[in-house]
Amino acid sequence: MVRLGDIFERQIAGEWGSECAENENGTKVLRTTNFTQEGRINYDDVVIRSINQSKVDKKRLHYGDIILEKSGGTEKTPVGRVVFCDEAIEDSIYLCNNFTQAMRVNQAIAIPKYVFYFMWNLHSSGKTDLLQNKTTGIRNLQVKSYLNENCPLPALEVQRKIVAVLDKVSDLIAKRRQQLDMLDEMVKARFVEMFGDPVGNPMGWEKIALGKRCDIVTGNTPSRADPENYGNFIEWIKSDNINTPAVLLTEAQEYLSETGFHKCRFVEAGSLLMTCIAGSINCIGNVAVTDRRVAFNQQINAIVPKQDDVLYLYWLMLLSKPAIHSTINMALKGILSKGQLSEMAFPFPPLELQNQFSVFVKKTEKTKATISRSLEKLETLKKALMQEYFG
Repeated sequence: MVRLGDIFERQIAGEWGSECAENENGTKVLRTTNFTQEGRINYDDVVIRSINQSKVDKKRLHYGDIILEKSGGTEKTPVGRVVFCDEAIEDSIYLCNNFTQAMRVNQAIAIPKYVFYFMWNLHSSGKTDLLQNKTTGIRNLQVKSYLNENCPLPALEVQRKIVAVLDKVSDLIAKRRQQLDMLDEMVKARFVEMFGDPVGNPMGWEKIALGKRCDIVTGNTPSRADPENYGNFIEWIKSDNINTPAVLLTEAQEYLSETGFHKCRFVEAGSLLMTCIAGSINCIGNVAVTDRRVAFNQQINAIVPKQDDVLYLYWLMLLSKPAIHSTINMALKGILSKGQLSEMAFPFPPLELQNQFSVFVKKTEKTKATISRSLEKLETLKKALMQEYFG
């Protein structure tokens, strides 16, 4: 075992600089928004900042560097994520921002990708949850304690073999996720082909207030003061269970009792749940289809179709998010009220066309389910390998 901090020959603090002046080229800066789930860098939407040239020369990222998130994070995604700087990092000059720092491995004793996987496992296994401070809503990694973690460091040849195995599994996981994204894009393209962009409505479908085509129901919370309201009778859905672009709800972490059920608001399978109150404006307008009877809280409005196809409604709402966001009352901390949602007008093509689209979506969802099962198995395998290699 070797102390993690002793494996690095250099630690490079991030930079943010200032906004670029007119006609200034600036320097590309990577943020945590450029981190992917697999620990890779997404080079889309890289910001350009004005940074002193001497700092750029000293802090330029190179192949094999590991970027560590030291500030930020969320309740769902604790701080401590890492990404590996691949060969593409050499295509241009990049720095990391001030919420991160780069770690350069001493390659005489360790393979950079091996160390990256060890650090990735610290986060994915939840160990970094215990190494964070929370101040004013921002989570800060206790970097000193983090670097005191012990890393198993076998011979370099063994490290290379471990990296080869984990790379293969990680590549397959990335491929499965890419396949899922491509299928979602395919459905989106089919929707636009059949119905046009719902915001611009170029095909001229009749636009009708949502409240006239569907019943809109706002959820509620049975009194917490009475523990008899909570049990295991019916799922109680919160906005965390609406994970757009996943079509279906995830399983609730909390259930109501039969007593609570008589005080709640619920919907049957075939309805749509929409997040209408959230800490982040980006979450407002997220939707999911119910495939079972569920109760839900007051942050959610249910859209219960009277005649329209629920899968058409799902994609209609998903592609109408820009219009939905334009109606949000930011003075009320980003709330989309039941009244606002009911009055919003959307295009409603003939039911026959909606049903044709729904058949296509169902076929695609079957394919996605097969890929998702494969992805789940691969993620389980990766977790087991991480446990075997790093403990």
